[in-house]
Amino acid sequence: MYVGSTGVRGLHHLLFEVVGWSVNEVLAGGGGCVDVTLMPDGGVRVTDDGPGVPVEAAGDTGGTGLEALLTRPYAGTGPGGRSTVNWWSAFGMGPCVTNALSSRLTAEVRRGQVRWVQEYVRGAAVAPPVAAGPATGEGTTITFWPDAGIFETTEYPFAVLAERFREVALLNRGLSISLTDERPRGGPRSVRFRFSGGPEDFVAFLDAETGGYVTPDIIAFEREDARMAGTVEVALSWRGLGEERIRTFVNSVPTPEGGTHADGFRAGVTAAVNTYARRRGLLTAADPDLTTGHIGEGLTAVVSVKLESPEYQGATRGKLGDATVYECVEQAVREHLGTWLTRQPERAADLIGHITRVTR
Repeated sequence: MYVGSTGVRGLHHLLFEVVGWSVNEVLAGGGGCVDVTLMPDGGVRVTDDGPGVPVEAAGDTGGTGLEALLTRPYAGTGPGGRSTVNWWSAFGMGPCVTNALSSRLTAEVRRGQVRWVQEYVRGAAVAPPVAAGPATGEGTTITFWPDAGIFETTEYPFAVLAERFREVALLNRGLSISLTDERPRGGPRSVRFRFSGGPEDFVAFLDAETGGYVTPDIIAFEREDARMAGTVEVALSWRGLGEERIRTFVNSVPTPEGGTHADGFRAGVTAAVNTYARRRGLLTAADPDLTTGHIGEGLTAVVSVKLESPEYQGATRGKLGDATVYECVEQAVREHLGTWLTRQPERAADLIGHITRVTR
């Protein structure tokens, strides 16, 4: 129950619990690398260049220890504020659930110039961590083999993992995530994701093959707001035609049902466009306001909020429910987009002309 399914969805959570922990380790240090390898024998190796988890056997008490991390629920995991990526399932068990649902797991820690290794079988330690020689650099490697007696499949789909890792790299500047698949008979395949532009790069990626921009520039901004104890990052552009495409995230996790950040974004865009259009006479007194639906025609946007204590509607975390976030996002979008429209009168006129043509 702690990964939601014995099918492929649960299999994904098994990996995401480990990758999420590693990502948060390197993000806490201002960026770094997480490398994921799908091995020919069905195992998965996750390596990071973080500080390395403390090892109890070494007398290291500088935080949650290795054995606690791999055997106790919530140890060193769970919602940890805006600087963390909340990859975990709704129950937030952490890497211990991966250990419990794997036929075997090996942990290697590189810390204090020593390499420590510990083996587990179905969640139980075979022996205490042992020093296995000198270490080069620091970091943690966890290799696990999902239990075929529990899961319907233990075969990870490369494309699905690559898409999720790309999302997280796009939303966290400076983070590098690689995925290597050693299973193909024709030789390994590998991708690495690292982006410097955040949501702006995300919108560019989404629109890479569409073309026909009404606004050739991607409009992007980031704002801190103490009222919601977090930040909002937004990027948007309009294509010539097509359905609205708005991707929303809370602490780098998709919110497929939207919520207050999505609603605030739409309200802010609608208010900014209508206010500018009336001030410049692009809408007459007899014209009705442009609707959110018409303004959304051809709109691509990424809305990412990073919050200390997000409040969701329901247990699945698919919909954000914090009313304060609505107010903060609406204001930020309305003010920033309004400023852009004022500073770009020709492009603003093209955009509003496009929207009014759609309306008619």
